[in-house]
Amino acid sequence: MEPNITRYKIHGGAVILQDEILPNGTVLVENGKIVDVAAGNIDFPGAIEIDAKGRYISPGFIDIHIHGGGGHDFMDGTVEAFLEIAKTHARHGTTAMLPTTLTSEKEDLILTLEAYQQAHLVNTEGASFIGMHLEGPYFALSQRGAQDPKYIRNPDPKEYQFILENYDCIKRWSAAPELPGAIEFGDYVSSKGVLVALAHTDAIYEEVEKAFAHGYRLATHFYSAMSGVTRKNAFRFAGAVEAGYLIDDMDVEIIADGVHLPSPLLKLIYKIKGTKKTALITDAMRAAGLAPGNSILGHKDKGLAVIVEDGVAKLPDRSAFAGSVATADRLVRTMLQMTDAPLLEIIQMISDVPARIMKIDAQKGSLTKGKDADILIFDQDINIQMTMVHGRIVYSL
Repeated sequence: MEPNITRYKIHGGAVILQDEILPNGTVLVENGKIVDVAAGNIDFPGAIEIDAKGRYISPGFIDIHIHGGGGHDFMDGTVEAFLEIAKTHARHGTTAMLPTTLTSEKEDLILTLEAYQQAHLVNTEGASFIGMHLEGPYFALSQRGAQDPKYIRNPDPKEYQFILENYDCIKRWSAAPELPGAIEFGDYVSSKGVLVALAHTDAIYEEVEKAFAHGYRLATHFYSAMSGVTRKNAFRFAGAVEAGYLIDDMDVEIIADGVHLPSPLLKLIYKIKGTKKTALITDAMRAAGLAPGNSILGHKDKGLAVIVEDGVAKLPDRSAFAGSVATADRLVRTMLQMTDAPLLEIIQMISDVPARIMKIDAQKGSLTKGKDADILIFDQDINIQMTMVHGRIVYSL
């Protein structure tokens, strides 16, 4: 793209808005922003015209939980890893992402945060970065999944206060709310304007209910590494999953790859939580966008060996999933195939809802005048034809 070209007219497609799909509409872009959206073909002198040729014109996909892709992981702690992951997922429709860490040594976490700060300044060819998401290390060992157990620990005020005071790029932190000190952790983290999410948890309903009042507003990869109904001394207790359903104002995010959650659970989540409280995430690790085979979860030298098969990453003994290899377009495709949700609502779950959860919905999440020009063109099978980020075409067939 020529650097002096700032105006685009995207027309001849079905425009996906927040509350309707315009059968034949136009989106006008100038200086990285959407300046108008209208039915039909409207004039925009001097603009480069992009004919959608009857395909969908959609808001970009926002992934608020992602670890890697294209052979790279954010825990590699390099600028190259950040930029290549952003480019890999932009080809699949992601226009904004929240890079996510894994449970690790403090030194490796700091390295990743430093890399984010550098990469954020030079990221112009892929999905934009909207902050960091720390996943761990404050988790329940019993629900660790593929998180390395040697790094899992209880919340340490000196540690998390130091990290938040020194890295304002952190926008979300996932932890198990039942741990000693987890309520104080929730209060402190949320007081800094950082979203607190419950994850890798064995909490019962009452513990989640209390945690919700102390900042835990989102359920991280709902159902995955999360307690359900349990029995103690013959009595049944509702778990974190049931809490996610019962607490109306709690948001949930789901790995809608069709493997982590089968069709009946995807349907149940859609039926109970609904469109407005459900965000689609990839939770993708470094093998996303690559062929099946052996891979590494986390840091390329210190991470866990995994195997990719059946459309998912697994621990070598196949005892647990070890992250997703999904891309955002696959999430949309899966929801269309496995649930009764219409396309309009599915797109909301991967654009408008995550933008609202991360409090960036004034800038992103919908094709609305004044918002960032994060725009996709895709066909009826959700094959991405073009990805535009901040008014720049970063991918085109």
